[in-house]
Amino acid sequence: MQAMAAAAPRKSSLVKQDRHLFATRDENAFTKQVLATHSEEPLELPVNPLLGLVEKIFLRAKLNTHQGTTRAQLEAIEDRSPGPTDLLDLLNFVSFTINRVSNEIRYRCSRAGDTHTVTMEVLNLLSNWPWDAKVVLALAAFAINYGEFWLLAQQSTTDFLAKDISLLKKLPEMFERIDIVKQKFEEVDKLINTLMAVAKCIVDFTMLPPHYVTPDTPEMKSAITLIPTATYWTIRSIVACAAQTAGLVGVGHEYLASASESWELSNLTHKIDSIRKHLEELLRACHHYINEKMHQEAYANLVRLFEIPHIDNHKILKALIFSKDDKPPLIDGQSKEKATLEVLRKKNVLLLISDLDLTTVELSMLEQIYRDCINNKSRAESDYEVVWMPIVESPWTDEKQKKFERLLGMMPWYSVAHPSMIESAVVEYIRQVWKFVKKPLLVVLDPRGKVVNTNAFHMMWIWGNLAHPFTSAREDSLWKEETWRLELLVDSVEPQVFQWIETGKYICIIGGEDLAWIRSFSRNVVEVAKDAGIELEVLYVGKSNPGGKIRKNMAAILEDKLIHTLEDPTLIWFFWVRLESMWYSKTQRGSTIHNDPIMQETMTMMSLDSGGQGWAVMSKGSTDMLRAKAEIISNVVDGYEKRWKVNAKEKGFMAAMRKELEDTHTPEHCNRLILPSSNGTIPEKIVCSECGTAMEKFIMYRCCND
Repeated sequence: MQAMAAAAPRKSSLVKQDRHLFATRDENAFTKQVLATHSEEPLELPVNPLLGLVEKIFLRAKLNTHQGTTRAQLEAIEDRSPGPTDLLDLLNFVSFTINRVSNEIRYRCSRAGDTHTVTMEVLNLLSNWPWDAKVVLALAAFAINYGEFWLLAQQSTTDFLAKDISLLKKLPEMFERIDIVKQKFEEVDKLINTLMAVAKCIVDFTMLPPHYVTPDTPEMKSAITLIPTATYWTIRSIVACAAQTAGLVGVGHEYLASASESWELSNLTHKIDSIRKHLEELLRACHHYINEKMHQEAYANLVRLFEIPHIDNHKILKALIFSKDDKPPLIDGQSKEKATLEVLRKKNVLLLISDLDLTTVELSMLEQIYRDCINNKSRAESDYEVVWMPIVESPWTDEKQKKFERLLGMMPWYSVAHPSMIESAVVEYIRQVWKFVKKPLLVVLDPRGKVVNTNAFHMMWIWGNLAHPFTSAREDSLWKEETWRLELLVDSVEPQVFQWIETGKYICIIGGEDLAWIRSFSRNVVEVAKDAGIELEVLYVGKSNPGGKIRKNMAAILEDKLIHTLEDPTLIWFFWVRLESMWYSKTQRGSTIHNDPIMQETMTMMSLDSGGQGWAVMSKGSTDMLRAKAEIISNVVDGYEKRWKVNAKEKGFMAAMRKELEDTHTPEHCNRLILPSSNGTIPEKIVCSECGTAMEKFIMYRCCND
């Protein structure tokens, strides 16, 4: 009983000494004292494997009180643990030092030594090691004592050897009240967790790439100044924890039951946590600095890669699509299996660049063209592959994941397996050089990785696979072969048009969203055609960006069965996007309404679409066409009986209608032109397609969800 009684005062003196530890010291003298223990040429030690082992010991020691989290943490550590051979080699190198420090701490704490003095002695024992190794070796030394203590605590009730050893240490009575012991160790656990966090921070600083962060980097300079102090307080906290463990030897349950404080380790925990926060802040700043330097380096490398010639496209593709751990970075849209970049080597590659708001309409039309390509691989114009590169801003969310997976499932071509494989420098290059904002791009790389077109969508929409290989030279060649004709305007949107042309029928194409005008004009023009004895087919093509009104118009026209309509809103979208693409292509080539008839007619059609009521194009054959907005063309058709019926029989229907249109037309007009978003390529000056005067510019924002 005398021995037991003597133990309690020893514990009390330790607490008083622990309070004394926080007395104010001269910081400069203190720092010099700590630095004086450090060798100028320390040994090198890869501490991560040892730190992982120490962390496992601490976690297993409290396994019975923190089941869920602790087991998950242990599994995570096991996954990244080194092989047993590597760890044994490391322990052979440091085991003597660890045991020496462990014994020193155990001995000094059992004699209730001053914590600061013990800390300085430990630092002297570790003088030949770098700062990160000092921390990890001291933690390893404490882990031995701490682990042994809890091993006895956990096994003394079931294992006779553990029970006998605990008896020698006078621990049985204490272990009978293990619930109280665990409660007393809550503050110790908190401190150990904080010490591990500080140790990981210090180790992380040593892992920073020296070619990006030098000792002169401001954040690194601050860390180098702070780490010796952090090392001192870490070891001092270890000594304090060891003193608590040592103080339990020979203490009876009556002392445990009467002690209500948690051995006042909270002050140390607060001190260490403050150091942790400072170190983590500096570490984040260093990582930010490194990421910026790496970003700049990667961007510059990308610029350089695109400036020099290559024997194939592999280097360019590897720079654009990051393959982590050499995992296949692509998904094959046909098989949905993973694929490597080798499948694209020495091929024409079309990079489909978009965000996650890519519309099903755009995908549907591109898929039709692509399937025509893969179904006719023998044709020269089918020699290309498409790769979807999704550009997604952080943070990544569950909603974005669902959007990505939905789009990925719709892609028949290759896709990047995950947006994270497109690094920030690549995203910046795509935005800065290829001018990606919101509207999707189709960037074309030739078999050597050279960019031959920063957006081939306009070529794809106008000519489909005939535009292959989608170069500027090919675009010039195709335009030289073109004239303004009905086939160019309608193309494959409505295949019946080609039959109507071949059989010599008159064709009237109408658009707009005013159903009342559409019905009225259709009835009148059909009646005029019957009276004139001509075969007329009327086709409704709606309006750009078709919404609910256009779909209702299409349904009404199908029900009336008087005229034809494009039956799929996707085809209506495609009709107008082709016209926008013609405007874009011609604008890029510097064409104007003064020197290019196709440019003039394209802008006229877009102006008609931008207007209010509607419009109509009348055609006989491929090239004999006239067009006008709703009010004027209705006036012409309504005046057939009185004004130009006789003329139609004498001079021909189209000639008479054109003459009547010219007579009806007045110089007064108010034309609007709504241009599509073209990623910054809209020219400053746009002239009216009717009179050639520079148009006044307005900015319009639109949200249509009808």
